[in-house]
Amino acid sequence: MSNVEAPDVRDEGYDDWLDAVEAGEGFYLECENGHGSLPPRRVCPRCGATDLEETPLPDAGEIETFTEIAVAPPSFAEDTPYVTAVADFGPVRLTGLVRRADGADLDGEDVAVGMAVSAAVGESETTGERALVLEPQ
Repeated sequence: MSNVEAPDVRDEGYDDWLDAVEAGEGFYLECENGHGSLPPRRVCPRCGATDLEETPLPDAGEIETFTEIAVAPPSFAEDTPYVTAVADFGPVRLTGLVRRADGADLDGEDVAVGMAVSAAVGESETTGERALVLEPQ
């Protein structure tokens, strides 16, 4: 086993997208047929179109489903328990951690299907890496 640290590798499409969300300029990719997808896609997953345009992400979405995680993968082990959710933002769905704007986690009892949320960027307590966060409105 080597003691060499892995280099800090940037995922060009995803990290650029997180930068935009963090700056309040979140976007999704829209093809000529109106289908939405998230970076780093270069081709529409529904119709195969290659001409994708950045379109502003709606300010708010709605939680469609959620779960409270008690036993997490190693990359989130110190974050437990936490709630993760899928939220409908119109043309796209986002999956993220559910946290208040102050960074505090919510209990599963405090989250509901239909809850309005906005997209933000937070940090994993385990790794310190950035993660998509869904903040209740």
